[in-house]
Formats: sequence, C-alpha cells, structure tokens
Amino acid sequence: MAAAALCRPAGFFPNYATPQQRRSGYGAFYSFPFVGHSSQPRPLQFLGRASSFAARRTVLCRAAGTESKAAAANPGQDRLLKVPVSNIRNFCIIAHIDHGKSTLADKLLQLTGTVQMREMKEQFLDNMDLERERGITIKLQAARMRYVLDNEPYCLNLIDTPGHVDFSYEVSRSLAACEGALLVVDASQGVEAQTLANLYLALENNLEIIPVLNKIDLPGAEPDRVAREIEEIIGLDCSNAILCSAKEGIGITEILNAIVTRVPPPKDTSQSPLRALIFDSYYDPYRGVIVYFRVVDGSIKKGDRVYFMASGKDYFADEIGVLSPNQMQVGELCVGEVGYLSASIRSVADARVGDTITQFGRRAESSLPGYEQATPMVFCGLFPVDADQFPELREALEKLQLNDAALKFEPETSSAMGFGFRCGFLGLLHMEIVQERLEREYNLTLITTAPSVVYRVNCASGETVECSNPSLLPEPGKRRSIEEPFVKIEMLTPKEYIGPLMELGQERRGEFKEMNYITENRASIVYELPLAEMVGDFFDQLKSRTKGYASMEYSFKGYRESDLVKLDVQINGEPVEPLSTIVHKDKAYAVGRALTQKLKELIPRQMFKIPIQACIGAKVIASESLSAIRKDVLSKCYGGDITRKKKLLKKQAEGKKRMKAVGKVDVPQEAFMAVLRLEKEVI
Repeated sequence: MAAAALCRPAGFFPNYATPQQRRSGYGAFYSFPFVGHSSQPRPLQFLGRASSFAARRTVLCRAAGTESKAAAANPGQDRLLKVPVSNIRNFCIIAHIDHGKSTLADKLLQLTGTVQMREMKEQFLDNMDLERERGITIKLQAARMRYVLDNEPYCLNLIDTPGHVDFSYEVSRSLAACEGALLVVDASQGVEAQTLANLYLALENNLEIIPVLNKIDLPGAEPDRVAREIEEIIGLDCSNAILCSAKEGIGITEILNAIVTRVPPPKDTSQSPLRALIFDSYYDPYRGVIVYFRVVDGSIKKGDRVYFMASGKDYFADEIGVLSPNQMQVGELCVGEVGYLSASIRSVADARVGDTITQFGRRAESSLPGYEQATPMVFCGLFPVDADQFPELREALEKLQLNDAALKFEPETSSAMGFGFRCGFLGLLHMEIVQERLEREYNLTLITTAPSVVYRVNCASGETVECSNPSLLPEPGKRRSIEEPFVKIEMLTPKEYIGPLMELGQERRGEFKEMNYITENRASIVYELPLAEMVGDFFDQLKSRTKGYASMEYSFKGYRESDLVKLDVQINGEPVEPLSTIVHKDKAYAVGRALTQKLKELIPRQMFKIPIQACIGAKVIASESLSAIRKDVLSKCYGGDITRKKKLLKKQAEGKKRMKAVGKVDVPQEAFMAVLRLEKEVI
C-alpha cells in the first residue's frame, strides 16, 4: 500500500471511490469488474491534467523504487557531484538584443533538469523586475548544469549575457570567465550591429565560437541566407552551424552536444596556488558582499582563509557554493569551476570586480590580469529631491557600483539642486536603468539633470582641463580651444532606409566615412560624429526613421577641436548656473530660443518686469520678457486732466524700477525639471 500511495497523485481519486476509501488511499490501483477487462489491478489512466500528474507520479515512483530517497528529495544534488577537469565546459551566450538568448538559456536549463518544470517561467535567469518589464537582460547570470553524453557526465557552466550596447562591459567580463561562446543569430533578422560587436569581443578572448541560428520556426526565417551573411561579414565557417528554435525546443540537444565536443576544457592547474577571478558581486544586507568567481588555478575549500590581492584584505570563507541557478552550498571548488563566496565582507571596497582571490597562507605570485576599467561615455547629475536623503544616495550608489562595475560617480554641488553626485554611464539606457534601480531598490526619489559629455579645454597657459559640467568651464579669455569626444558609429539598415539615416547623420554634425552593401538588401553606413549629438534622442530617431529595422553600434574615437560655446541663461540680469550648457555655435540660437520660451511659461509673474535672456559671454542671442503684475492705478480717475493720469503712472513706474533693482526671482523646482527635459530634447 505504501508504494501504491506514492504512485497516487495527491488529491486525485476515481469518482466511484467512497470517502472512507479516499482516506485509506484507495484509487492508486484499481480493477475493472466489467466484461472484456482484465481483473488484474492496473495503474490509473489520467485524462485532462495528465501531464502535470504524470510528472509528479514519476518523481514519487522513482523514490519508491531503486533510486535513493535522498536523491529524489533533492533532484539538484547530482549537479554538485564532482567531475574531472577535462569534463568541465565554461561557455556564455552572446547575441544582439532580442535574438533569443534568454529563451535559449531557459531551454538548456530545462533539458538538463537544472530547473524543474513546476519552477519554470519565461526568462528564468532574468530575476530583476526591471528585466521582466522591459524584456531585456541587464545583468549577467551564471548557472551550473549537468549533462550526460555517451554515459559520461559533464559539468556545464553557463553565463547568460545582455545584448544591448550599453551593457557591453557585462559581456566582456563574462567572456573572460569562459572558453567558448554560443553566437546566437535570429534566422529572420540576420546579422545586426551588436552581433558583430559581441563576436569581436569573443575573438579577442580567443574563445571557441559555435554559431546558432535561432527562431527557424518563424514564417520569415531564412537560415541559408543568414548563414551566408555570417560567412561573408564575419568570416566564420557556418557549415556546422546549428539550426534551432529555442521557443519550440528544436535543436537544443544538438547545442548541448556541440558544447561538450567543441568547447575546450579548462587547463588543469589544480596543484598551483589558488587564483580565482571575481567577475561579479552584489551586496546582501544580511550576509554582506557576495562575490561570484571562477577558479583559474588551485582549489578553495569552505573555512579557508582567503586574501584579496588588489584590496589587500583577508577573510574566512564562511560559505562557498555553486549557482545552479540558485545558490547551492558545496565543500570545495576546483579548477575551472564557477561559484560564489560569502565571507561576511561588510565594506563594499574590499571585494571589487576584477580582483584575484588567493590563499592567505599560500599566496599566488601574481594576480590575474582582471578587466580594463570601463570608460563612461555619458554624464549626468543625480540629486535627491529630499536633501536629507543625500547619505542614503551615497550608500546606494556604493552598493550599486558593486553590482554594476561600469558605474562611476563623484560628489557635486548645485545652487539649484543642492548636494548630489555627478555620475558616468556607458550610454543612455544604462543611465535610465541605474536611475530606476536606485529608486526601486533603495526607495529614493531622484532628479536627473540633462545628459552631457566630458569636454577637453586647452587653456592659454598651456594646460589641458577636462570639464564635464558647464559651470567648471574656464572664462573665454583663459581658454584657447575646446575639444569634444567623437565616436565612430556603424548603422546596419535595409537599403530602403539609407537616405533617412544619411540625413540624420548630416543633421547631427556627422562626418560620412563609408557605406558597404553587406548583402543585396542590407547596408552598413559608417559615420564619425560628436558624442554630444548622440546622447540625446539619436537612437530613438534611428528607430523611428527606419520603422525599427535598423541597428547601431558605436565606439570611442578620440577628441577633436570644435567651435563650442557656453550658453548662459540670465533671469533679471542674474546668471542661473544650473541652466548653463555647452553647445555648438551653429545650434546656440535654436537652443537659446527654446530655453527662454520655456522659462517664460514656467516662471511665475512678479510685481516687476522680468527679462529672460540666453547669452554667449556678454552677447544676448535670445530674449523673452515676463510682464509685471500691474495694479490699475487709474481706476479711481473717472475724468479730469490727462496730467493727473500721467503723474500716477510715472509714480507706479518708479516704484516698479526700485522693486526690480532689489527684487529676487526664485526659479521653482518644476521649472528646472521642465528645462532639463527640454535640454534632453533640443541639445
């Protein structure tokens, strides 16, 4: 009866079972007393909800059979079993945004039994609410899988990476922890800008590339054409490319087999002193800093005293484990394995991404190369709406920087906003995501200034000053020239949208470099243009002018001298520093006119006339005036001589003049916010 009870799905009984029989477990086996049926007990045949019941029945029946009860109770236990170093495979998935990386990762987890069906959900590794809402991957995620090929168990360590250009630093960190990469290309859309960028990153790291053509189930899929594209553009042999559909589960087994047979194993350096590379980390309020690392040499055990080579700090490894994809504790991690470490690290500066972990008693001679520092491309000011939240904002940025190594920040003071931070980002989407994470995860209410870039000022004295804030720009007499950063931008587009994209490039002060036809219907257009022209709505314009078909990728080229000016805004003769901006001379009038008109709408009227001016140095290029609130002093004059009226009006004008001389205009916070939004649109 015990075995029968195990094989019976909980709460499911035949309709003809009595309440007493249900309580006693009747219904797991039953007999048919009808003519033509065997009188031997037969297993229940399930209808309707059979699939979910069958899955549960399989697990429970296995527990009652030859398999051990412990293994059935913890299906993930076999993933923790050790395999030889030659059977470890470390790989990541790289692709352009929305080409199906996360869906493919889901299917790999599902097929290898890493995640049970009842726990499965779409984009399983995207565990941030923000990622699920936007449908994009923001953070790299690691997962350990076990796969058996020809009765030989293999340990597969997967790292899922983001696809957007703004998160390329996450991709580069992932690649350094792997020996192979799955290059996923959408069989209907073909090679796109970020496909190329990510592939070049992988080739720089000498990874084994496995091309995978995804979404072959779509009606518009053209795998043969896309395979030719990859061979022509990239030069990658696609004769053994894998055709798959992650959504339908087609070709997933072939991908796993290819990972085992084509990705090389890590080098066996188990006898060397421990060296482990930290590729990611985050802050847990209860356990402190948790670091994700890959063991390059030696091994690490629970309780070992470890030393962080860059920070010079040492801790005891209270807990080590693997990510499968949730954290699972183990006693030891060896060469080639990927895992996490918890050591009650309270200071976020003690365990930085790119640092090397070694044994305190048996230190390695040299640290691992680590990662290049990310160079911020876009800057903006972050200020708390409530000034009392400044310490919380500092703490939140420090913790977020631990999880997002590309984020840079330094304190800043503004006469309008108060105390805040000047933050550097890799792009506009990165800036938007960081702001939203700060507000959601740390309950902060923030004001963001217009995005800007770092200018290089050549002073008359011969020194060069870097300036990311217009208020720090030296006086015109002290500077010889201003240089601005330029980027090389490559746009991939269908041929019918070449004209609108070239027009966009010319509008943004771009310099045309070259145009190549990748295939008969797709072209690559290369421009060099100022980064300041790209940090606004360039990407939005690119998508809207091409109906969403074009994609872009950019890289920093260097600084070039440009005819730039500082545009000041004066209200009632007083300069308002937070509204100053650096613009190209040709655009100064348009920006100045837009700013003054917007301020006229937003500043409340006073008892005196207020001039609102946009100036370059002492020269006013755009002006608006806010008329005074006037009292009708002539209301009591119902007749009489005109001189009486003139006398009253003259007296009023003198009072307004005195009031204007001593009066001060307070610009409301809403006006600053509206102007900042306007700057994002106009500049």
